[in-house]
Amino acid sequence: MGTDTADPTAAISAPGRHRWRASAPWVSLAARLVLGGVLLVAGILKLGVAPTEQVRAVRAYQLLPYGVDAAVGYTLPFVEIVLAVALILGMGTRVAAVFSGVLMLVFVAGIASVWARGLSIDCGCFGDGGPVDPAQTKYLEEILRDLGLTLCAAWLAVFGAGRFALDTRRTLDTSQTLDTSQTGEPT
Repeated sequence: MGTDTADPTAAISAPGRHRWRASAPWVSLAARLVLGGVLLVAGILKLGVAPTEQVRAVRAYQLLPYGVDAAVGYTLPFVEIVLAVALILGMGTRVAAVFSGVLMLVFVAGIASVWARGLSIDCGCFGDGGPVDPAQTKYLEEILRDLGLTLCAAWLAVFGAGRFALDTRRTLDTSQTLDTSQTGEPT
């Protein structure tokens, strides 16, 4: 009854809660930079290969209809870069984190599907992708990496942008200019 269900730290003791609240913004910063950094590198490296190679990498999964696979191959690098910039700058962090997390789960499902069907491909996560020798596949590593990035996204969706984020600056500015309820003056 006496706990605040909106506060994820409500069940932590007072001294522990203070340490938690002090470190959480830094964990958020790290999560933003890791997730955003990986997405930025992935998007830039994909743009470094010919668009036909991007489409070939998507087609290697054998999951999407012809035409849809091309649209995904052409647009994915730009989506990754937009999400990366939003995360790194801390702009619309929770929304960018949700979209990034869903994207990572789609990647996990795609890689798991390829693995389960016995296909041998390079995921194309960082540029070139497509069929490879079965000894060159790294499905477990790729799935674990993407699940780790999904955890970063989930953290950000729950706890927000953290330190050095434009979201935080905007939130502070808004609270300072709009809180006139007690004195009639901004705080």
